[in-house]
Amino acid sequence: MSLNAVPSADRIHIGIFGKRNAGKSSIINAVTGQNLAIVSDIKGTTTDPVQKAMELLPLGPVVMIDTPGLDDEGELGALRVRKTYQMLNKTDIAVLVVDSSQGMTPEDEHILAKIREKKLPHVIVFNKSDLCSRPLTWENQTEIQGTDQIPPSQRISVSAVTGLHIQELKERIAGLVPTAGNEKHIAADLVRPGEFVVLVIPIDGSAPKGRLILPQQQTIRDLLEAGCPVIAVRDTELEDTLARLGTRPALVITDSQAFKKVSALVPPDIPLTSFSILFARYKGNLDTVAEGARTLDRLQDGDTILISEGCTHHRQCEDIGTVKLPGWIRKHTGKELRFEFTSGTEFPDELGRYRLIIHCGGCTLNEREMKYRLKCACDQNIPITNYGTAIAHMNGILSRSLAPLRSQAGTDPFTDERL
Repeated sequence: MSLNAVPSADRIHIGIFGKRNAGKSSIINAVTGQNLAIVSDIKGTTTDPVQKAMELLPLGPVVMIDTPGLDDEGELGALRVRKTYQMLNKTDIAVLVVDSSQGMTPEDEHILAKIREKKLPHVIVFNKSDLCSRPLTWENQTEIQGTDQIPPSQRISVSAVTGLHIQELKERIAGLVPTAGNEKHIAADLVRPGEFVVLVIPIDGSAPKGRLILPQQQTIRDLLEAGCPVIAVRDTELEDTLARLGTRPALVITDSQAFKKVSALVPPDIPLTSFSILFARYKGNLDTVAEGARTLDRLQDGDTILISEGCTHHRQCEDIGTVKLPGWIRKHTGKELRFEFTSGTEFPDELGRYRLIIHCGGCTLNEREMKYRLKCACDQNIPITNYGTAIAHMNGILSRSLAPLRSQAGTDPFTDERL
C-alpha cells in the first residue's frame, strides 16, 4: 500500500441496503458515476457483500458496500441476509434503497429499525421514481407507501436510470459524514514537532517480504505529518542505534513480538510503547483491553481463548496469532488451555464459551467495527484484550508501555493493582 493512500479502515464506510431488485447496485453506479456493481433484472445478482475503496466527491475517500437483498430466500439466502446484517457493524453511513412501486416492506422496516438501534446516520432512498404513475416531486413523494412515517430529512426520491435527484442524494450523504475524530492521531500527539521517534521493526520469517505492515506505515505517516523525524531499525540494531544517536529519542515504538527484548535495551527514562497498544487507543478501546489483560492471571485448565484477527493473511510457521501467542500464554499461565481462531470479517455472535478474547490491533478494521466487537464482548461479560497489551502484561512491562499514553491524557487510569 502506498503511504499516500488512505487505508480502508480510515475511510467512511457507506453501506447500501435493501431488497432484491430495489436498485442498490444501480444507486451505487449512479452515485459514483462508475460501473462498480453488476446490474441485472435477475433477483439476487449480488450474492455476497462487496466492498470497494474509492474517491467520492464531495466526500473524499470512502468504501462503498453493496449487499445482498434482504428478502433472499432458502437456506443459502438466509446466510446471505445474515451477512448483510453483519455489514451494519462496519457501516458509518447507511443508505436504505426502497423500490418506490412497492414502498416500505417488512424487510425494509426491520433493517431500518436495526439502523436506528445502532444510531447510524442514514437516508432512505426511494428508487425507481421514473416508474411511478406520475412524476415525483418533493411535494408528492409522501404518496409512496410508508414515506409518511419518515421525516423529510431522512428520505429522498430518485431514479438511478434518469439521474433524478442523484446529485441531491450525494449531497445528502455528504451531509451525514461524521466530523468528530478527524483530529485523532496514532502517536503524533505524544511528542512535539522536531522530536524524533525510534520504531523497532523486526525482520524475521513472519515479516512480509518487501514491505512494512499497515500499522507501521500509518504510524510513520502520522509522525512525519506532525514534523517528527522517524528512525526505523530492526531489534538487532536497536542497542547500537541508541548508542550512536547521542541524544535520547522522545519515544520508542516497538512491534509487540519484540517487547521483552526492546524493553531490556531501552533505558527506563525513554518512553516505550507498541504499535498494538497505540492502535488500541486509536480505535478508542484502550481502557477495555488494558483491563482485559488481568484475566491472563486467572485462567484455569480447560478454559477456551478466542484469538481473533481483523485481516486474513497466509499463515507462517511462526505466526503470532496461531503459534506464538498460544505458546506464550501456556508458558505464562502453566495451564492446559484450548484456543480457537477467527480472521477477517468473521467474529462470533455468541461468545459465552470463551474465557478471554485476544484481538489484534485492528488496523484493517474501521473504528465502528472494532468498537462493535468490543461491545459484543462487554455485553456478554467476556474479557477482551489485544496482542500488544497481552504480551506487555505477560512480560511485566504493561505499566511502562502505558505510561506515555497516561502522560498525554493527564491521568493515570491504569494502576499495577488493576492490571
